Amino acid sequence: MDFTFILKTLLLILTAIILLRISGRKSISQMTIATTVVMISIGTIIVQPIIETSVLKTITAATIFIIVLLSIEFLKLKFDSFESLISGKAILLIENGELQVQNLKKHRLTVDEVEMRLRTQGISKMSDVKHATLESNGQIGYELIDDAKPFTLGEYKKFLQGQLGTQDELQNNLFQEISEGHVNIPDERLK
Repeated sequence: MDFTFILKTLLLILTAIILLRISGRKSISQMTIATTVVMISIGTIIVQPIIETSVLKTITAATIFIIVLLSIEFLKLKFDSFESLISGKAILLIENGELQVQNLKKHRLTVDEVEMRLRTQGISKMSDVKHATLESNGQIGYELIDDAKPFTLGEYKKFLQGQLGTQDELQNNLFQEISEGHVNIPDERLK
């Protein structure tokens, strides 16, 4: 048996693990289109030298793919317009319990798919959903109407103090950006 073949294979596996570790910890469900393309490409590249002979070219190509991926992620952090171009923004699917049919059609989602995803989150009535969005990673984010939200310990304490639903809490709603349109204001914490 060819011992160099085994060493090359182990070297390629180790290189792939190190490069993927450098690229980040996103799970498959959180991968963007760019991340998915790079990961599939790396998988394809790594198999080639096992069949052929050029391990160094494979490691170089995989490294270039990871550098491009990290560059894309960096540019997405710095420029909101670049993030919109590469990953897209969240799309409103439900507003005040009503399906946004045009957005469902645009993103090729059926009502049954949306209902299935809501049920997996423990939501039994669409009328309980204030906002639901299709996020850029393909998952659905949602906010329940006030009457359907669970009562938390923090809200109970505020209720006892008579401060429930302050203006500051209403202004920091994550779904407000989606329902009122995307505001291209970069987050200063990421600069």
